[in-house]
Amino acid sequence: MAMAPSPSCIHIFFASILLLSNFHLGFSSSSTLQENHSNGSYSGQINSNSVLVALLDSHYTELAELVEKALLLQTLEDAVGKHNITIFAPRNEALERDLDPEFKRFLLEPGNLKSLQTLLLYHIVPNRINLSHNSSLHHHSTLCRDRIKLGSQSGEKLIDSAKIIQVNAVERPDGVIHGIERLLIPRSVQQDFNNRRSLQSISAVKPEGAPEVDPRTHRLKKPAPPAKPGSAPVLPIYDAMAPGPSLAPAPAPGPGGPHHHFNGERQVKDFIETLLLYGGYNEMADILVNLTSLATEMGRLVSEGYVLTVLAPNDEAMAKLTTDQLSEPGAPEQIIYYHVIPEYQTEESMYNAVRRFGKISYDTLRLPHKVLAQEADGSVKFGHAENSAYLFDPDIYTDGRISVQGIDGVLFPLEEKEKSDTKTEMKSVKVAAKPQRRGKLLEVACRMLGTFGQDSHFTTCQ
Repeated sequence: MAMAPSPSCIHIFFASILLLSNFHLGFSSSSTLQENHSNGSYSGQINSNSVLVALLDSHYTELAELVEKALLLQTLEDAVGKHNITIFAPRNEALERDLDPEFKRFLLEPGNLKSLQTLLLYHIVPNRINLSHNSSLHHHSTLCRDRIKLGSQSGEKLIDSAKIIQVNAVERPDGVIHGIERLLIPRSVQQDFNNRRSLQSISAVKPEGAPEVDPRTHRLKKPAPPAKPGSAPVLPIYDAMAPGPSLAPAPAPGPGGPHHHFNGERQVKDFIETLLLYGGYNEMADILVNLTSLATEMGRLVSEGYVLTVLAPNDEAMAKLTTDQLSEPGAPEQIIYYHVIPEYQTEESMYNAVRRFGKISYDTLRLPHKVLAQEADGSVKFGHAENSAYLFDPDIYTDGRISVQGIDGVLFPLEEKEKSDTKTEMKSVKVAAKPQRRGKLLEVACRMLGTFGQDSHFTTCQ
């Protein structure tokens, strides 16, 4: 016998309507609802007797909230309009207390929306499953196109390996909800979580004291302990740029090559190809390709475990370089060296740094010059005054060892013009004062000699 709804149920019902605003609920009149219910016409429109509305009013509100956060309301509306669906709903305790906090945090991150959608659609089958008649082993396709296994063990019904604790918890004309003891996790979502967790674990670097280096020989004063695979070299990058006969550090072990070393030349080639494919950085790529020694040097540094951040001027900026700036011996190399930072920085890390500290000076491969970075107009600005450039194309290439950031200008070290101007003024004053002083002395000497009649013997006095 049908019972009249209580006022509290009516209140919950209208709250559900607000949550399902994307469903385009059609509530014309009570007679229309009765007519739709008697005729069984639910295609294209969700009414108050839908299994989706019942999900919000059931004991599985945590699942309903996840559906809303995953932006799946329209997808489920389309599924209900085409099929008679079955929802395997985990109890609220399974999502609140029993779920791994790291996994729940992973699901709710904005970048993992696809994993959350796949997980939720894995709990929905696009046909009605009546468990009172299904006791044998069956496989069913879900809305995420993965298959789940329905079976029984020791008199208990199972979906995959989770127990079904409430059969036919909610029954509606367009679907049914079965309560299960825990969340079902597809293999693809579990793999995504494992990959993210392993990447986070290997990205954490344990802080250690800097090794002591003898400034005369650039050698370690004490023998360093054996380096772990993938660890950074112990010597500064400047010592590796121009090593002596036996001063270069051993290549850092790691993935990439046949001898388990980083393939730096391959990575440098990759980022140069990325510049060409990205567009607008052909001039920078041409310089790196033509200056084979520079590209080889960068590849060797990366192979030995060093990290680099390249500030790449775009073609419009490179076109402003004059012939005099490029014609001097070694000028192109010095320009590129000033645009390479021996750190791994991304657009996010640099922007957060300048937002927090105002101005940051980064070391460059052109010793001893540094490049200044500061926050400007919501971006990162490099250089000083007129000789400055903005971060124009962020994160063109990032592979964990080489980071390429596009800028809209060519940077040059700040020259000490004031000191040079002061020296020039002092030099000009001395040059002008010497003949003036000498003329006074000669004038006095010739006057004294003239009194004695001796001035005619000196050509300077004549």
